Amino acid sequence: MIRPRFFYELLQSKGITYAVGVPDSLLKHYCAYAYDRGQQTIAANEGGAVALAAGYHLATGNIPMVYMQNSGFGNIVNPLTSLLDTEVYSIPMLFLVGWRGEPGTSDAHQHHKQGRVMEPLLEALEVPYAHLSTREEEVDAQLEEALEFMRTDSTPYVLLVSRGTFSPYTLTDIRQTDSLPLTREKALELLLPFLGDKDVIVSTTGKTSRELFELRERNNEGHHRDFLTVGSMGHASQIALGIALQKPDRTVVCIDGDGAALMHLGSLAIIGQEAPQNYRHILINNGAHDSVGGQPTAGFEVDFGKIARGCGYRNCFRADNKERLQEQMTKLLSAEGPALLEIVIRCGARSDLGRPTISPVENKERVMTFLQKQESPDHE
Repeated sequence: MIRPRFFYELLQSKGITYAVGVPDSLLKHYCAYAYDRGQQTIAANEGGAVALAAGYHLATGNIPMVYMQNSGFGNIVNPLTSLLDTEVYSIPMLFLVGWRGEPGTSDAHQHHKQGRVMEPLLEALEVPYAHLSTREEEVDAQLEEALEFMRTDSTPYVLLVSRGTFSPYTLTDIRQTDSLPLTREKALELLLPFLGDKDVIVSTTGKTSRELFELRERNNEGHHRDFLTVGSMGHASQIALGIALQKPDRTVVCIDGDGAALMHLGSLAIIGQEAPQNYRHILINNGAHDSVGGQPTAGFEVDFGKIARGCGYRNCFRADNKERLQEQMTKLLSAEGPALLEIVIRCGARSDLGRPTISPVENKERVMTFLQKQESPDHE
């Protein structure tokens, strides 16, 4: 394993002193160490991180580092080919990419394809890359080779990082949210009874969908009403919009997260523009990327209600405790849509939280069958 401190100091010694990106579970120990030292910026999405790093290079002439999970690599294909490429602006940049779904490893469904095509994708994009060693004595030489590429050809370079590459490090500069009474799971437990048998939920990726699945299991309610967006971070609200526009007789509820909403914030404008009256947007805000290490988002610095209203949402509500949540859920469901309810919660989840035991295809088919029915049963 590589010690986060070792890797951080090695980068510093080679002049790579600025990092920006989106947190990843495979990189969380290194990112936590770097964040504690104030040496990284957490971007809204991976493409934005590349643009921010490009601005840094333009201002300083130095080589920045961008970190991400490979599931977010699609967000950088455009700036990688139309901004950094040697045939355009030729901007050097080091990428540290967590290799989820790496061939030969076990991972969640949404990472299988991206992991398998990761190397062919880099080759198609003509981006030089290496598989970061887990041996500290080899890492120095790898970085030197990467720097040689970047300096000679003024090109991006990718280091792919496997699970277990970095030794553990616990984030110390963590946002304190313990005073907030609600957890995400408790908020979900409280809001579900307000929804009717015909209502459909689209839940965001990460622990939100996992907790929703387990709550349905515990209550023996089935999973036909819930589209669990296990991947595609930031897109749950548009999936919900697509359903709402086609099923105006159904109440469609998007259960979103602050990090996911910020990743593609422009989606709120399209929801407001289309203005489906049956659309309900529940945004659970803990101010953190809770599923991948707990690094902060800008969620607590953003007034989501004002943004939503500015985008055309008809009504907006906010809650941060049980009584307020129950009161606001009643208002949310009776108000004209599109309507938003922001629920402010504390960070954290159960250590024994599992994953959905049905496949994404099974989930899709059950939801599609449910949406075709005029009257839905209480159970599958």
